[in-house]
Amino acid sequence: MADDDRNVDANRGEDRGSGPGPAVELAYAGIGTFLKAPQRDVKALSDEQVAVLGVPYDGAVSNRPGARYGPAAIRRESGWWAYLGGYKGGLTNLQTGREVDLSAISIADCGDVPVFPMDHERTGEAIRTHVAAAASTGAFPVLLGGDHYCTYPAFRGFAAGAGHDHVGLVQIDAHSDTVSESAVFGAEFHGSSTNLIAESDRGDYSSVAQVGLRGYESPGFFEFAEDVGMDVQTARDARERGIEESVRRALDAAGEGTNSIYVTFDVDAVDPSAAPGTGTPVPGGLTADEALRVVETLGADERVGALDLMEVAPNYDPTETTPRLAASLLVTALERRFAEVGG
Repeated sequence: MADDDRNVDANRGEDRGSGPGPAVELAYAGIGTFLKAPQRDVKALSDEQVAVLGVPYDGAVSNRPGARYGPAAIRRESGWWAYLGGYKGGLTNLQTGREVDLSAISIADCGDVPVFPMDHERTGEAIRTHVAAAASTGAFPVLLGGDHYCTYPAFRGFAAGAGHDHVGLVQIDAHSDTVSESAVFGAEFHGSSTNLIAESDRGDYSSVAQVGLRGYESPGFFEFAEDVGMDVQTARDARERGIEESVRRALDAAGEGTNSIYVTFDVDAVDPSAAPGTGTPVPGGLTADEALRVVETLGADERVGALDLMEVAPNYDPTETTPRLAASLLVTALERRFAEVGG
């Protein structure tokens, strides 16, 4: 450690009682679990608050592949917050103005779900059973994607494992993913996950709320959304309404008459200037600050029972900004839910 680093750590400890604990580990050291959490088999969870699962699968994309590398990249970037969490006495989140203690989150990293690159159905079944196993313990499942098809089996697994008959979906995304069937990709790919969820026995279009849509959809899309009762807010709608208010509206729409809410955050909801590392980038998206405000609002709502962050394709982003933002979004959501101590 450089002398300047020693001085910084010493000053933190002397002036604010917040120096690193004896077991603090540097961000780039150690085993690369999410937030450097202990590794657990998903069947060996006991009383953990949060169970993290990676899905290194991108066999159902329609554009650029690479989201298979997302889970490892997000885990690696989360090491910085794990390092900060080692400081005694907690931290002040200057973004939210709240006092937090990241070390207070009881979290386990359950590793990666087995994937079968040429078989999306077999991969989907593995996702479903692993998420169900985590949810059955009462843990809050967090899924690191992976392409957006993976949200469909994860949603089903969460609903079944948690014992919920009807689960709402809040989708933060550039695309609606409501394709019923593609002549090229079939009925099950990353552009059909929301349709599959809405037509499943645990979901319904009237319990789907989307924020951040832009680009292009099929002719008559808004008429379709109105007919099926889906709540849609484009990126422009959300910006004009106010991002926190838009998310609260989405939560209320997805939460009405449901047992819980599953949140899926496709990183392409964020503008490519802030998150270029994704398979289908679309200009005009959320800023990094708006994305953080989104997850702050989501994390504070007790109706949310599971969360995924999908479509991080780090090889398109040599600056590593995209997986770093993804890790920040997840940590922010989790600290709002589990780690706030005041403020």
